[in-house]
Amino acid sequence: MRFFAATWLILRKELSIEFRTRELLLSTALFAVLVVVMASISFYVDVTAAEKLAPGVLWIAVTFAGVLAMGRSWNRERDQEVIRGLLAAPIPRASIYLGKATATFAVLSLVEVLLLPLVALFFQLDLLAVGLSVFLMLQLGTLGFVAAGTLFSAMSLRTEARDLMLSVVLFPLVSPSLIAGVVGTRAILSGAPFLEAFDYFEVLIAFFIVFLTLGLWLFEPLMRD
Repeated sequence: MRFFAATWLILRKELSIEFRTRELLLSTALFAVLVVVMASISFYVDVTAAEKLAPGVLWIAVTFAGVLAMGRSWNRERDQEVIRGLLAAPIPRASIYLGKATATFAVLSLVEVLLLPLVALFFQLDLLAVGLSVFLMLQLGTLGFVAAGTLFSAMSLRTEARDLMLSVVLFPLVSPSLIAGVVGTRAILSGAPFLEAFDYFEVLIAFFIVFLTLGLWLFEPLMRD
């Protein structure tokens, strides 16, 4: 109970700050929308090609926005020296990781709610039948991406080139999940049977479980002074 109570306190702190400033939501949403708009202008040819391009554009927008959100979230703790207080607090350190990850996932979920209809509009996709499946796949992929990214964002606090380190380390590790998400989304948009797309859901679920477990296990030893 103490672990989940501490996680809730961290989550409430993060959401309270975000509710007042809207820093992460506005910056990540603007960045993601810009990626979608520029990609549609640059690459759109016809509806057939759009079905192949749209999944990649959607996942690129989400992942780069996620890196921005996680980096800014932890930089805020570092710049204000809040991280020292959090690590010194009488709470399980893994609860800090889980609270921060949950808050980032909530922000990215709101961004995805905006992005999905925007991608459908710019790439002329019909999401009435498959929109829920695409959103579910995005959510599963985001869970694993945030679970991995939150851990490495915290680790990068000790380095000067933290944004570069986060990108260089994180993307190779999460590439299997991203590939599964892009290919699975493309399969759904092309009308593939659900059982065929379900294999990609399984990959995303497994990736999330692995990195969530690693994050909860490794966060405390990695954040020791």
